[in-house]
Amino acid sequence: MQYASANAQSPFSEAGFRALAATELSRNPPPLPSESGAAESPSDFDLNPDLAADVLASRTPLLPAAVLIPVVARPALTVLLTQRTDSLQHHAGQVAFPGGKMEPGDADPIATALREAEEEVGLDRRFVEPLGYLDAYRTGTGYRIFPVVGLVHDGFDLKLDPREVADAFEVPLAFLMDEQNHRTHVLPWRGAERRFYAMPFEQRYIWGATAGIMKNMHQRLFSA
Repeated sequence: MQYASANAQSPFSEAGFRALAATELSRNPPPLPSESGAAESPSDFDLNPDLAADVLASRTPLLPAAVLIPVVARPALTVLLTQRTDSLQHHAGQVAFPGGKMEPGDADPIATALREAEEEVGLDRRFVEPLGYLDAYRTGTGYRIFPVVGLVHDGFDLKLDPREVADAFEVPLAFLMDEQNHRTHVLPWRGAERRFYAMPFEQRYIWGATAGIMKNMHQRLFSA
C-alpha cells in the first residue's frame, strides 16, 4: 500500500506530528513504578497477565536501556527500523529500533539512544531532534526500555554495523499508527500460549517489544 504525502494539518506531516509530540510526549524520562506507584505497563505481558506473574513479580533489578524511534521527516513521515543479523545471540533476525543498554557514560536515555543509533546504523546525531519520551516498556528478558521519539532531518547517511544489523528500512508512520494494521498473534511459550502484538508490513514481520512500543505510541498520540 502506498501512502501519499501528508498535508500540513495531518498528524503524519512534520508540523502535525510536532504538535502532537509537544502535548503528548513526556519531556523527561518516565518515572519508575516504584517512584510513582504506576503499574508495570506497557510490557511484553500486557496481553498475557496470567503468564506474567513469575516474570513480572521478580525482585531482580531491571537493566535500563533506551531505543530511538527515528521518525524521518519525509513529505509523509516514516519510521526507520532495523533488521537484526541472524548471528546475534539474542533476538536474531528480528525487527528492532536502534538501541541498547544504558552505559555509565550516558547522561540520560536520550544519550543512550543517540549513541546506539550512531553505533548500529551510523545515524549522525546532528540529524536527530529528540522530541520526548513514550512510556517505559518492560521486557520479559529483564530490561526497562526508555523509548525516545526523535525527528530525523533530511541529509543523513547510514552505515550499518554488519555485526548487529543486516538491513535498515522505513515504514510509513501512517501504516504503523493505523489500528487496522495492529494484529494479535500467538506462539507457544513455557507450555502455554503467549499472545503478542504484530504489525506485518510487506515482507517484514514487526512484533514483540517493537510492536508493543508502537502500540503505546498509538495510544499516547493517536487514540484520543
